[in-house]
Amino acid sequence: VQLQASGGGFMQAGGSLRLSCVASATTFSTNIMAWYRQAPRKQREMVAVITTGGVTNYADSVKGRFTISRDNAKNTLYLQMRSLKPDDTAVYYCNTWPDVGLSWGQGTQVTVSS
Repeated sequence: VQLQASGGGFMQAGGSLRLSCVASATTFSTNIMAWYRQAPRKQREMVAVITTGGVTNYADSVKGRFTISRDNAKNTLYLQMRSLKPDDTAVYYCNTWPDVGLSWGQGTQVTVSS
């Protein structure tokens, strides 16, 4: 499995969730990794990105609320989401940044109610 995201669910506004993504060792060890999301009727957007060395960057819409991290020993990417808002409702995916053509997989659904 190249990329497999999990951890989504249904949450009320203000709540927290942690997403995980397991990647193949080859993919994870050499690539900048990112979380993306796609809300209904909207284009996919990058949410957070992390380099192999741990430098991070975030979309303005999630800055201060989401934290991306990676465990290089476990080939696992994380997204800690806090203070969730209804606008965070989307399917969340992990992938390399930039996209190098790997399958996006099914992602994991996050639904936030008001």
